[in-house]
Amino acid sequence: MTSATANEGAAEHTIAALAAHLGGVVAGRGDLVIHGLAPLHMARPDEITFIVDRRWASKWKESRAGAAVVSRHVEVPDHDQRQRALIHVDDAERAMVKLLRLFSQPIAAAPPGIHASAVVHPTAVIGPSVSVGPFVSIGEEVRLGRGVVIHAGCRIEGGCEIGDECVLYQNVVIRHDCVLGRRVILHSGVAIGTDGFGYLRSDGGNDLIKVPHGGNVLIEDDVEIGANSCVDRAKFGSTIIGARTKIDNLVQIGHNCRIGRACVIAGLSALAGSVVLGDRVEVGGNVGIADHMKVGDGARLGGGAGVMTNVPSGADMFGYPAQPAREAFRQVSLLRKLREWTKDVSARLTKLEESE
Repeated sequence: MTSATANEGAAEHTIAALAAHLGGVVAGRGDLVIHGLAPLHMARPDEITFIVDRRWASKWKESRAGAAVVSRHVEVPDHDQRQRALIHVDDAERAMVKLLRLFSQPIAAAPPGIHASAVVHPTAVIGPSVSVGPFVSIGEEVRLGRGVVIHAGCRIEGGCEIGDECVLYQNVVIRHDCVLGRRVILHSGVAIGTDGFGYLRSDGGNDLIKVPHGGNVLIEDDVEIGANSCVDRAKFGSTIIGARTKIDNLVQIGHNCRIGRACVIAGLSALAGSVVLGDRVEVGGNVGIADHMKVGDGARLGGGAGVMTNVPSGADMFGYPAQPAREAFRQVSLLRKLREWTKDVSARLTKLEESE
């Protein structure tokens, strides 16, 4: 990670001004001028970092950072108020989001209009202030809402609807009849509405019969999907991604899945067909969920979990196969002790044999 001052002309602010912006309290030099943000171990004297727990607080003395945003409950040892500054806030991570927005360079808006190399079917309906980049292909009866931005190389097949202010980055593919709500962001290489993985064995068992997928994908408002992720179309009906859900890079969503609202799904995770996630579910990296499983509202699935049974609302699950996190950690602890116990049993058996 590089600092937020990589671009020339980056903003600068005093510690006192940043504290006022964050509603924080300064311990140290309020007159320090800060030019950007950086991680604790990489920050320079003119940069600010953040500290969320005691583990990072213990590294403050070694850091070259001029200042840090610190959660109020964290005590920072060896802080020299004559040279550096701390800004104490309720939640350092949330405060850092505000600082990132403050220091980030604005991204130039895509100019409205259709690039000369784009191919747009004459029946497509293009809303106001739409930007269509080079080598984009837009099929028949596609509807694009107000302010949609479509970057280079995207393909939108016939019958799709794209809501207001959606952004499609390079080489996104949206297959026929899929629907996007408003303000959906699809990063580079996302594939929406590809056929689901559905096959049946032939009578003799030596061949595979492809199952047709006549449904579509429905993505609700304010969803963001990371690069090279795939959302398969339904056999019938819709594969649904609920509003405000955020999906990381390289995630697979199988046919007829229903993802609730405000879920978070980390990279390399895969949901087999007809999985149902409730609202506010958190899925860690590299999680696998078997077909037709249901995960209740607010459940959390730890990284690498293999979900083979339904998960109740609010549960914390971990391991392979996934089980309640407390039980899984207890089993891991027991396994770590197994070698020691084995040695002890072996030694006891040896003594017993020698005494006979």
